[in-house]
Formats: sequence, C-alpha cells, structure tokens
Amino acid sequence: MNTAADVLDLSPVVPVVALDDVAHAVPLAEALLRGGIRTIEVTLRTPAGLPAIERIAAEVPEMVAGAGTITEPGQAKRAADAGARYLVTPGTTDRLLDDVEASGVPFLAGAGTVSEAMRLAERGASAMKFFPAEPSGGVPFLKAIAGPLPQLRFCPTGGISPQTAPDYLALPNVGCVGGSWLAPKNLLAAGDWAKVEQLAREAAALR
Repeated sequence: MNTAADVLDLSPVVPVVALDDVAHAVPLAEALLRGGIRTIEVTLRTPAGLPAIERIAAEVPEMVAGAGTITEPGQAKRAADAGARYLVTPGTTDRLLDDVEASGVPFLAGAGTVSEAMRLAERGASAMKFFPAEPSGGVPFLKAIAGPLPQLRFCPTGGISPQTAPDYLALPNVGCVGGSWLAPKNLLAAGDWAKVEQLAREAAALR
C-alpha cells in the first residue's frame, strides 16, 4: 500500500474504533480479519489509541492499521512511529496537511464541502475522507459533485449505518465507507469476537 487511493480499495467498510482497552486490539483485529475486513482505523481519541496500533502492527501484520482523528501537528509522526500505515484527519488546515505529508505515510484528509475537496485536490490529493458524511449532505452531495470533480474518490464517514452503506458504495466516487458499527463498545467490553467476526463478514459482502 503506497498511496491514499490504495486505502480506499482495502475493504468496503473501514471499522472506525475508539479503544478504551489496549488488550482488545489484537483479538479485535483478528476477528475482523477472519470476517474479511483487511483494515481498521484506530482513532487517537483515547489513551489506548497509539499502543493499540503498536500491538496490531506487531502481532497482526496482515491487518492494515490506520490512525484516525489526527487533528494536530505531532500526532502524525507519533502514529507513523507506532506502525500506522495510513492516517486520517477529520478536517484540514495547512499546518496539519504539512505535518501529515511530512510523515511519509499515506493519508485521507477530511473534507466536508466542495471548496475543501478542491483545496485538497490542489495539494495533490485524489482520495480523501468525506466527513461528517450524513450531516454534510450524504449520498446526494457526493452524487452532485461527481460531475464537476470526477477525479476525486471518497471514504464517507459519520452517521453511516449498515442500511445506508450500500447507497454510498454504489456511487462511482466512493471507494469505501467508515463505520463504527463493526466494533461497538458493548461487544468489545463483552469480548464477543464471534459477533464482531459476523458483522465483519456482512460488511465485507457489501462490495
């Protein structure tokens, strides 16, 4: 995996996970893999984020671990050093873009408007995150911008469910969607890896 575009082709659904317990990282990654999901976005919203990425990178190398919620300079390098193979930002500023670019790791920068998407395209991005997807216009928005911006592809994230994911994945400018439903906190707390595997299998079948 060398580019952000490659990230979009890993799995139809990218699990977006905020882990509270580092011990959940490896069994979660293994359950997702068994279900056919090849990537996970571990957010840095909790103290367990970076060490979880380290554990997955070291113990489940077949799983492509990304780091999400990169919001400030310094996080990109720490995530890359932990073993993250791609980075995800919810939005973009020039300073943050400079920082993630300097990390040398592929990244999906966040855009929520046409102008933000065009600005990222000016910086050389052709693949990006669309966030927050549902509040920002959802499927109709992405349909509308496919005409004037046909070169751009997106990973919509935010408010997407198993029911609405197929509508997004049917769009030509959508490579994958981000979803939190594959690893909800109640399943993680219960260690119900069989259910996580089942949810992953259903998600993997969406493409």
